[in-house]
Amino acid sequence: MTKIKVYGTPTCGDCIVAKQVFNEKDIAFDFINIADSEEDTKKAIELNNGVRRIPVIIFEDGSILVEPSRHELLVKLS
Repeated sequence: MTKIKVYGTPTCGDCIVAKQVFNEKDIAFDFINIADSEEDTKKAIELNNGVRRIPVIIFEDGSILVEPSRHELLVKLS
């Protein structure tokens, strides 16, 4: 079972960058397309303290990054 969850949309630039980083690092993740589900959209907003920003990334350790830059994501994964 994949431990990393990425809430986002296929056309979101920051979501695309996050998916590229995970793929480059060969890290498995579940991509949850919030455009397909109002429930998933609400969950992403809830995880971000009521603010609608994506991607919302939940890591194995329970930490969350919202709209991280490529650099921030690489630092988190190192």
